Amino acid sequence: MAAIDIVFLVAYFVGVAAIGYWSSQKSLATSKSYFLGGGSIGWAAIGASLFASNISAEHFIGLAGSGASSGLAVGQFEWIACFMLLLLGWLFVPFYLRTGVFTMPEFLERRFNRQCRTYLSAISLIAYVFTKISVAVYAGAIVLQTILGWNIWLGAIALIVATGAYTIFGGLRAVIYTDFFQAFILIGGGIFLTATAIIDVGGFGALYQKVDPNFFSLWKDINHPDFPWTGILFGAPILGLWYWCTDQMIVQRTLAAPNIEVARRSTIFAGFLKLLPVFILVLPGIAGRILFPDVEPDRIYATMVNNLLPPGIKGLVVAGLLAALMSSLSSVFNSSSTLVVMDFYQKWKPEASDRELVRAGQISTILLVVTGLLWLPFIGLMSNQLYVYLQSVQAYVSPPIAAVFLMGILWKRATGRAAFNTLITGFILGAIRFIAEIAVKAGWITWRPLVAYATINFLHFAILLFVISIAILVLVSLTSAAPNQRQLEIFQHSDAELEKFAGSHRSHNLNVRSSFILAAIVLVFWVVFSPFVVS
Repeated sequence: MAAIDIVFLVAYFVGVAAIGYWSSQKSLATSKSYFLGGGSIGWAAIGASLFASNISAEHFIGLAGSGASSGLAVGQFEWIACFMLLLLGWLFVPFYLRTGVFTMPEFLERRFNRQCRTYLSAISLIAYVFTKISVAVYAGAIVLQTILGWNIWLGAIALIVATGAYTIFGGLRAVIYTDFFQAFILIGGGIFLTATAIIDVGGFGALYQKVDPNFFSLWKDINHPDFPWTGILFGAPILGLWYWCTDQMIVQRTLAAPNIEVARRSTIFAGFLKLLPVFILVLPGIAGRILFPDVEPDRIYATMVNNLLPPGIKGLVVAGLLAALMSSLSSVFNSSSTLVVMDFYQKWKPEASDRELVRAGQISTILLVVTGLLWLPFIGLMSNQLYVYLQSVQAYVSPPIAAVFLMGILWKRATGRAAFNTLITGFILGAIRFIAEIAVKAGWITWRPLVAYATINFLHFAILLFVISIAILVLVSLTSAAPNQRQLEIFQHSDAELEKFAGSHRSHNLNVRSSFILAAIVLVFWVVFSPFVVS
């Protein structure tokens, strides 16, 4: 890297440190300030944080790689997320803010029972530690090694410690405001690389002529191994419902808003930002397939950064990659510490003061940072196959959680017993699928029924598991005692509470119009990039 690239990187780290320090000044006063940013953060910062928390280094590598392999179809997950963000803002956020919860497991306890809360807290923490943290560290370390030539261990340690530092001392406020800064760094870097790659190919016309036209189709045949249209239309929204509407790492940002309309606008803004990755991450992958035909798909993005970008711009793009990694890591650290403190520590020590809760949050974040460091010796053991397993595991865990949250809000008759049975049964069916898939691919299982169960497309499996979860929830609810008054309190709010969290009528009307515009844009993209238009 040239000297000017190093200057960009140093400036990036200085900027993150300065923002983290500034935003941490108000974070340590109360537990609400530390874990929820004091409930006073604006829509632009929350929306950018939603976007940045979602986009990590593996998105740069994985989306570009999928673009090089099969075209724009992987972008469906990005654009379906726009609808899920609207669902978060219009359906879920009002319940979350009015009930005053800190965590999603806490909401399940309010609506159902303590068992549901404990289950979701435990599952979320395990998933964060052994998938999100590990995958982010792995992808980030590979990026640093490939592009910068850094020692894989030294680079990963530096990023984990730097990210953990401002997360520990700044809480959610520091995470959101650094995410706001990082979101536009990663977008800017992505735009530069996309423009350079398209120009080097010869323009959009040349790009379209040099690859199979099907690469520009979002809709694939029902037998497509990865992205069948049935799985995309019916399965991907289930995964999106779980991730965008019930996952602590995402939803916690909206809880930092002062009222419902601000939170809602932040989800709409994040939806508009989610329109971008198809064009700044997937599309460059298609161009990279033409420019570097002999390079493996997962190395396309790093290869383009190394070979296409001039000095200075390369530093900006690498800063974008680091921003993606650090924003995701900080989000995981902060959300995990919130789960530990609010769902376990506070239950164990209910008399704890705000100062003690903040200190417990800082200590738990330190432990998570240490866990990330301890994982480093195992990074080299993570094969590409295991990486794929880690990404698809959400299809085996998320459908029952999505079913319980959705039915818990839409159907007052849903009971705590039914919710817990649904979570446990869904977990068992998902675990069997996960283990069977590994065993079948290893050649250990040849029994046809189990092979069929293990090899069904993961999106189709998500649909099947979601339908089973809904059926269990409805059946058990109808055969058990109706929910008591306490379990239905989330539906009952005084006029004062409704007014406190409502927001202005003008903001509401603007949010309605913005939501329709966002949905219309996605529908237009679906038509423009359909097989009828691109072929």
